[in-house]
Amino acid sequence: MSIFALDKLISQARKLAADYRRATGKSLPISGEIAKHDACVQLKLEPVEKDSGGHDAVGTEKAWQGLRIQIKGRAIFDESKKNQRIGQLKLDKEWDGLVLVVMNEEFEPVEMYFAPRFEIEDALSHASNRSERGAMSLARFKNIAQLVWTAEQGRLVDIVLASQPTS
Repeated sequence: MSIFALDKLISQARKLAADYRRATGKSLPISGEIAKHDACVQLKLEPVEKDSGGHDAVGTEKAWQGLRIQIKGRAIFDESKKNQRIGQLKLDKEWDGLVLVVMNEEFEPVEMYFAPRFEIEDALSHASNRSERGAMSLARFKNIAQLVWTAEQGRLVDIVLASQPTS
């Protein structure tokens, strides 16, 4: 399938998801697929096959080169809601970092954040409740992540991976 055809399908999916949410108050479970598409296009990542073992894309240039990236998406419908969460993280799988695509109520990307795996695992290791392990709030993720893309400015920086602390 050509990039143009895929872009057109994603555009239609955004509209359908937004219209469905307005009509029913419920979300269609497609924000993850939209987020994967947006992250790959905007950050120049290469999507991988479905059975990749935990990552959704691989970096193709500069500091992203070869990194196995897990991608999550979160559409924000009500900014005042507290404790919004990102999807369950695949901690038992192989990946190097996570890109979170934050979308508006029209399922258009607004911001993208990146955090390396070791930062995420460190933050999750301090979770007070076992049920919280593998799940993280949006605010907590933004706190440890680096803003790498905005709708207004495009790609901001190439990621900087600090070396993992040694024990």
